[in-house]
Amino acid sequence: MANYKQADYEALRHRCVELKQAGWKQIDIARAFGLTPAWVSQTLKTFRQQGEAGLMTGKRTGAPPRLTMEQLDELTTELAKGAQHHGFSGQVWTRPRINQVIDKLFGVNYDPSQIGRLLKKVGWSRQKPARQARQQDQRAVANWQEERLPALKKSPR
Repeated sequence: MANYKQADYEALRHRCVELKQAGWKQIDIARAFGLTPAWVSQTLKTFRQQGEAGLMTGKRTGAPPRLTMEQLDELTTELAKGAQHHGFSGQVWTRPRINQVIDKLFGVNYDPSQIGRLLKKVGWSRQKPARQARQQDQRAVANWQEERLPALKKSPR
């Protein structure tokens, strides 16, 4: 069987119809272009059922989304309530946690790698919590930044 680019198949479908209308047999059309007889047969059947429109290359749409935009809006409302509201310890949202909330609310389960794509769709971005020691004294840090840090920068070693 011949190797054609996806863009070439529309022209092949048109040419198959022209040759069939000129009196060629399906098997001869298939041999002439290096196609399978089944492909030629399906092309001619589609042409009989749909006419010229059936020969056109359509946009491949892929699978429909599992959550509607309304459901995604509802999800963002629920996520804004916080992780503790949904029974998790701490306020950090992780992909598996968000997946559990989606499953609980809508009965849809995603691979955790796809949760980031969903959140990006609704305008959320990945965030990392700021790392800070619990016993840190804010006044001591400010004092160090104002007095000690400039002195360290100026002094040659």
